[in-house]
Amino acid sequence: MSKVFVLDTNKQPLNPIHPGRARMLLSKGKAAVFRRYPFTLILKQEVLNPQIEPLRVKIDPGAKTTGLAFVNDNTGEVVWVAELHHRGFQIRNALTSRRQQRRSRRNRKTRYRQARFLNRTRPKRWLPPSLNSRVANILTWVKRLSALCQVAAISQELVRFDTQKMENAEIRGIGYQQGTLGSYEIREFLLEKWNRTCTYCGAKNTPLEIEHIQPRSKGGSNRISNLCLACTPCNQKKGNQDIKDFLRGQPDLLKGILTQAQRPLADAAAVNATRWNLYDNLKEIGLPVEVGTGGRTKYNRTLQGLKKTHYWDAACVGASTPKRLITSGVKPLLIVAKGHGTRQQCRTDKWGFPIRYCSRSKFHKGFQTGDIVKAVVTSGKKIGIYVGRVATRATGSFNISTSDGLVQGISHKYCAPIHKKDGYAYTS
Repeated sequence: MSKVFVLDTNKQPLNPIHPGRARMLLSKGKAAVFRRYPFTLILKQEVLNPQIEPLRVKIDPGAKTTGLAFVNDNTGEVVWVAELHHRGFQIRNALTSRRQQRRSRRNRKTRYRQARFLNRTRPKRWLPPSLNSRVANILTWVKRLSALCQVAAISQELVRFDTQKMENAEIRGIGYQQGTLGSYEIREFLLEKWNRTCTYCGAKNTPLEIEHIQPRSKGGSNRISNLCLACTPCNQKKGNQDIKDFLRGQPDLLKGILTQAQRPLADAAAVNATRWNLYDNLKEIGLPVEVGTGGRTKYNRTLQGLKKTHYWDAACVGASTPKRLITSGVKPLLIVAKGHGTRQQCRTDKWGFPIRYCSRSKFHKGFQTGDIVKAVVTSGKKIGIYVGRVATRATGSFNISTSDGLVQGISHKYCAPIHKKDGYAYTS
């Protein structure tokens, strides 16, 4: 696992420690568990004149998943990594459903409702709720982690697919496509767009080559909309054939490729819409913010020989990445945004009609939906130990979402709280 955060008796951050040393402090009674996620200890004795090493928090923002990493710039050690899964698309779908139900209900009542246009003002840097959720999640965790360790700087991947911005700011003309990072930028974009598979045969986990959909010898260009990825056999088999001739017997595949070639990336659009908003909010924290491109991230990750994951991408963001990263023994904390519940007073069916009412009280038997609990069941049909997020009922019969699935009908008498609700679920 990653290193363990440590606080002194005044709740001031100290240097993160190895998990083995954390177990020793707990067994000797010199420390207590301050927080389960991320795992943090608080010392019981005062530390005089601690030597604290500053860390850099590095962020690889994504539409669905964001990578987080703490790196020691002096030693190159990766101290802590995590993957933060957003709920932006879930929010978008919930808002769409609510809008449809409201419109249906208003139409059924046949009451004239005066048009309301341009009567709502939007604050500066306004974002739709589904996009604002992504920014809020990242800021929440940057501020939360900054209270657990000494953060000196922030690195953010600001531009993911910048195919013209190269290391040399004075570069001109064809040099834009021949810079050190040029091929990394274009290839990373194509990997995302074509789902890391061969465009023609769908092969995965195989070396992929950049392929011109319309051959250059027949009028094709180098525009990104004319590029795709193909495995070596397919690329050689196609040669300089027109794609319509090459896929003459596969009209459905041909139609799908031509449509996908012109389609923008929805995930990339979400990242592009939030990147500057996130950058401005990070600057307001008061720490120096370094920015980098997706091509630079992949270039650094390739030099380090690391696998393609969100948290390793985060560790490789920016020009400040040490030449050698120490990554042995580091395991990510998987964080999933769950929200803080709903204000709906009743539940509705798919047509928008109320079918049952919600309890107005959020706490039942001392627990709240979203708490992480440990249930030790000693009798009955469900004997065992269950750890996960709890869904409470007024009757005291709870449901627990564990890593193995949903367990229903667990009495509150068997439950003990591990981590209070904070809007996230965790997997080590």
